[in-house]
Amino acid sequence: MRILANFKDFLETTRSVLPLAVILILFQLVILRRPIKNVKDIIFGILLCIFGLHIFLKGVLMSLHPLGDSVGENLVFMSNKWLIVGAAFIIGYFGTLVEPALKTLALEVEEVSIGAIPHKMLTHAVAVGFGVGMGIGIYKILFDIPYAKIITLLLLLVLILILFTPDEFISIAMDSASATTGPVNIPINMAIAIGLAKVLENVDPLTSGFGIVGLTSIGAMISVLILGILTKI
Repeated sequence: MRILANFKDFLETTRSVLPLAVILILFQLVILRRPIKNVKDIIFGILLCIFGLHIFLKGVLMSLHPLGDSVGENLVFMSNKWLIVGAAFIIGYFGTLVEPALKTLALEVEEVSIGAIPHKMLTHAVAVGFGVGMGIGIYKILFDIPYAKIITLLLLLVLILILFTPDEFISIAMDSASATTGPVNIPINMAIAIGLAKVLENVDPLTSGFGIVGLTSIGAMISVLILGILTKI
């Protein structure tokens, strides 16, 4: 049964990757009418993508997701709520550093900016913002604060910062917020938030456990906007 289940998961991954590859190939050949270079490498790369994505997703579901859920449920045993918020920040920070999409974005920014925005500086700035957003999300759950109040204040802060941030950093901030919502951060942070919400009294996991991804994305956006202001000073 386990082998059959794994095979079904592999087929699901294949059905997710192949349509995109086929569309790109058809677009290149039919619409653009341009030849495809390195056909063997592309075919081999697609196979690696399918197998790699399947193995990665299985690994996340077997390890990081249940581990995050367990950590979330046991955070309540920490004596101080601020220590819980601090732990959430650390987890969010280091989880962001692993995100492949963020690494790709940071390298692209460094290349386009001709080294003016080093990829390590951008990566760590985004990680700090994500960690702060994670801490705010856990704080919201611990003190049962309505989501609307927090998100309104954060969005207002974003609008204020945009007025003083260079245009190029505004665009980077938007993309950085999306790049953090990848296959590593989402399973871990949602599992921690929902796991914590499930064990707290008088807290609805459905209304409190979700929404934390949005807060972390806004946190990443704010940190990049602040970075832009600092580089201008």
